[in-house]
Amino acid sequence: MVLRKAFAIDAGVLHRFDMSSPLALIFYESLLIGNQLMNRLQDLGYRVVVLSDLTKLTEQAAETRPLVFVAELGAMTERVCAAVHGLRADPETHHVPILGLLKTTDRKEGEALTLAAQQAGFTLVAREHGFLAQLPQLLEQVLEI
Repeated sequence: MVLRKAFAIDAGVLHRFDMSSPLALIFYESLLIGNQLMNRLQDLGYRVVVLSDLTKLTEQAAETRPLVFVAELGAMTERVCAAVHGLRADPETHHVPILGLLKTTDRKEGEALTLAAQQAGFTLVAREHGFLAQLPQLLEQVLEI
């Protein structure tokens, strides 16, 4: 059996992954969070594809078949939730687990964002504090559900 290799360039470092490595599709607003998330996922053995256009989430997921979609929930939460709703409505992509990274310290805002995410179809939503450190456990949990 021949394994194809994929290469990803991140901050000038060349990473090599087997095409059989699990794929994480991610969306983020904050460059710092995005880079940290991308690096942490790669450290965990995931190939990472960054989604820059939320309107193409369902199309991208159908094409790349990710194991998980991870999205930052911040200022663009309404657009993220609309895209997730579309992902859930499509029979080809409705099964993709979705992990939300809640980017707020305000309790009421956090509750509102969490409710919107749950209604859109997120599998699990977690607060930013400790998110990266707990990412292996969060991924395990979201993939079990």
